[in-house]
Amino acid sequence: MPKTLYSYLARGSFLLLPVVVLWGCSQYSTNPGSVAFNNLTAKYNAYYIARTETEIAERAMRKAYQENYNQILPILLPLDSTLAMSVRPQLENAIEKASIVAERHQNSKWLDDSYTLIGKNRLYLGQFDDGVEALRYVFTNGRDEDDKNKALIWLMRAYTQKQDYSNALNVAEYLSQQPLNKEATRDFYLAKAYVHQRQGEYLTAVAILEQAFPLLKRGAEKARLHFAAGQLYDRINQYALAADHYRAVGKNRPDYDLSFYADMSSLQNRVLLNPNVDLSSVGFDKMLRDRKNNDLQDRIYYTMGLLAERRGRYPEAVEYLQKSVTTAGANVERIPYTYLELARINYDRLENYENAQAYYDSALVSLPPQTEQFKTISDRKKALDEFVAQMTIVRTEDSLQALAQMNPAALDRKLDVIIQAEEDEKKRLLAEAQKALEASSRPSAADIGTPFINGNERRWELYDPLLVNQGKVEFRRLWGSRPLEDDWRRATKENASFNTGTQIVGNKPPGTEVTATTTPPGVPSGLTPETGMVNGSVAWLARRDELRKNVPISGADFTASERREEDALYNLGKIYRFDLKESEKAVSTFTRLLKDFPKSAYREEIYYLIYLSLEEGDKNRPLWKEKLLAEFPNSTYARLLNQELTAGKSGGVPGSSANEAYDKLFGLYSAGNYTEALAQTENALALYRDSPLVDKFALLRIFLVGKVRGRDDYLQAINEFIRLYPDSSLLPRVQEMLEVTGRASIRR
Repeated sequence: MPKTLYSYLARGSFLLLPVVVLWGCSQYSTNPGSVAFNNLTAKYNAYYIARTETEIAERAMRKAYQENYNQILPILLPLDSTLAMSVRPQLENAIEKASIVAERHQNSKWLDDSYTLIGKNRLYLGQFDDGVEALRYVFTNGRDEDDKNKALIWLMRAYTQKQDYSNALNVAEYLSQQPLNKEATRDFYLAKAYVHQRQGEYLTAVAILEQAFPLLKRGAEKARLHFAAGQLYDRINQYALAADHYRAVGKNRPDYDLSFYADMSSLQNRVLLNPNVDLSSVGFDKMLRDRKNNDLQDRIYYTMGLLAERRGRYPEAVEYLQKSVTTAGANVERIPYTYLELARINYDRLENYENAQAYYDSALVSLPPQTEQFKTISDRKKALDEFVAQMTIVRTEDSLQALAQMNPAALDRKLDVIIQAEEDEKKRLLAEAQKALEASSRPSAADIGTPFINGNERRWELYDPLLVNQGKVEFRRLWGSRPLEDDWRRATKENASFNTGTQIVGNKPPGTEVTATTTPPGVPSGLTPETGMVNGSVAWLARRDELRKNVPISGADFTASERREEDALYNLGKIYRFDLKESEKAVSTFTRLLKDFPKSAYREEIYYLIYLSLEEGDKNRPLWKEKLLAEFPNSTYARLLNQELTAGKSGGVPGSSANEAYDKLFGLYSAGNYTEALAQTENALALYRDSPLVDKFALLRIFLVGKVRGRDDYLQAINEFIRLYPDSSLLPRVQEMLEVTGRASIRR
């Protein structure tokens, strides 16, 4: 019996031993053995796997990331969920394994690191709210200060990615007061520099980045950051400092592309620092001859174009940039940035708005929407679309009126010149078409299915952005911006030939030479070398009669032509003033309108707009004010000027007048900020309810409601205007808007 009892006790002790051991290793225990056990199992199991999976995913995302050397390189790679799609299984597995530490090893010192891993991996996957929550948990409940600082640095990156710069800088302010280890100090400098870079504060960003370089190891990432620093210094015109960083790129084992772009930027800075250097002696020719640069020739021409522009050689700059497009080959992602430079030079330097509009149009086709200047470019392109349309009307009507003032014999001779030019253009187009047909009649195997050919070989025209762009420019030059409709070339349409095909270069008065019309790009149907009209033939005379019909010979037609030109000049002036922000050109356009049409119905508004467009100290500014008050003392614009004068004498705050408020709101509307403009307009209606300008605020509100809230609210806003402002001079326009919609009854 005792023997049996002892055997039971021994067996029971053996069974209880694992329970005692496991209890001693509990994740909730604080004894040293338990903590050591959980530290060991967490580090070399779940946490190790989670960290390894994360590192593998980060390397893969870094390799997949395509650097855009046309833009300033981001100091830190953006948290892009699209990049994470290919490594999603690794990131999700890392989150799962790191979560095991949180579930089973609460007393482990790797708990904070695991939560940080969870947070950063959720940021990679685009799960920002969950990621931020995990990082905040570490900061609130973490037991190790270094781990908390690491989580806060990632929290800065999350806020920066969401453009919450205020919170990002608040975190940076807290971290700047904490004792950081070397690794955390490096990461903090990079994260803070990235915040300022994203805000456009390049001087602050590069100053902080300079502090990080001593903490970085030699390698490709340091080379990349040196290049980014050089770009930032370029932006603030510190070319000597930029050159130092471009030279430092080559000392840090960069890849070939980065090395090439650093060399290009270094050569560019050399020219900028020494304006007397000849471009041919810098080394561009040598780089063009190097076979390793065959697929980078477009960037060499691009840089040469920018340098030529810096020296004021604008035609040469355009030529180099066009060569950049033609040699781009398969590098189509770089073409839109070249188009942007061509558009900028045509806009800012050459003032060729038609070409600028066409280049902006081509750039926007393939420019990534997330590009820094995408919205600005899009807004400018829209403004230029309308600008080109109005400018075409002005030039066309000028030409038509010049023709109308000729005697019949001179008119016939001029029409013969135009018809002959048309025939010459047809022959030229036919010759080009035949040449292209011969060149494409024997396609090589490499051409089939390949839109772009590397090097200088032929590229299929429909895939060549330069040729497509040239076609667009030529089409608009000849035919204007036309709506998509059938039979748009029919002669029965009003001013079918001259309204879109006749131009005058510049704003020339009636009686000046008219450029010849041509057919749009393409070979006319049925045209052969033997066909075509002969002067004096039946077809020639029919064509002359067709053109003559569009000349405003009668008094009524001439008056209608003048009215179209007057309206177009008025619209051009407003586009200059509000959309393109070209005050001097707005004044010039309005002045021309008043000169050509001294009895214009737009006079009172034009006087006012000229007054606003002139600088404060301009000696002519008071003259336009006096002119407005003398000729239209009871007009709305005169009351606005009197209101401003009264506000000034009584110590009113500058910019607090109804006119300044309306100008600001119209600027928001023109910029496409409809939601913000609507909110401020509704506030302005209450603030300026006693102002003579209140009906203009109400009209602007109608447009904004239509943009933001839809058709029903738009109709309601129209009816409210008709009911609240029955005496407004804008009422006929609002009633016309109501008639166009075809809905809702007018309530008075």
